[in-house]
Amino acid sequence: MALVGLNGAGKTTLVKLLTRLYNPTEGQILWDGIDISEFDPRELRQHMGTIFQDFAHYDLTVYQNIGLGNVAHIEHPDSIQQAAIQAGIHEHITKLPHSYQTFLGRWLADDAVGVDLSGGEWQKIALARMFMRKVDMLILDEPTAALDAQAEYDLYHQFHTFIQGRTSLLITHRFSTVSMADKIAVLEEGQIIACGSHQELLAQGGTYATLYRMQAANYLKNEHGSLETC
Repeated sequence: MALVGLNGAGKTTLVKLLTRLYNPTEGQILWDGIDISEFDPRELRQHMGTIFQDFAHYDLTVYQNIGLGNVAHIEHPDSIQQAAIQAGIHEHITKLPHSYQTFLGRWLADDAVGVDLSGGEWQKIALARMFMRKVDMLILDEPTAALDAQAEYDLYHQFHTFIQGRTSLLITHRFSTVSMADKIAVLEEGQIIACGSHQELLAQGGTYATLYRMQAANYLKNEHGSLETC
């Protein structure tokens, strides 16, 4: 399922409710018919893999940054490499000075040792960390915000294969990526105002169709616009 809506609609708040970082003040959230408040939060989170917009940058090695996604498997190099491949960052890692043992960040390392990454590369490291988790539910809150169009396309192509057999919730402002979802929910002022497939929501002509066409028109304008030099 993809969740879309304007800034402030409540998308990230919903994710924090699902992961029990917040508890609802009214109503219930059910997992297979059971109120999630009945589960131990740590146990519940063992069944989830989540990446937020403000994911962590750890001043550790590449290997450790990815391995922290599943500490039980941090001593399994093959698992870490496979997660990096799924996130599309493996080839870049192999070109770093010490490959997976390269220290990321300059704060806790000598400048000659520490390496910093671009925003998109850090985002792929965070995705690899999530892919380490063999869980029932994946939640991705704007997982490709720092990626360019080609990297985003490649990632979602891999992601579509990876999520088979799992429940996945994708939150994004990029309407070009949500069409892959089985269902799309449109959130407005904390309420789901529409739910359906991409084609169904376009046919309804509501908020989703309006936002989608605005974004598509803006993309075409940028695609066919002229470059000015000075």
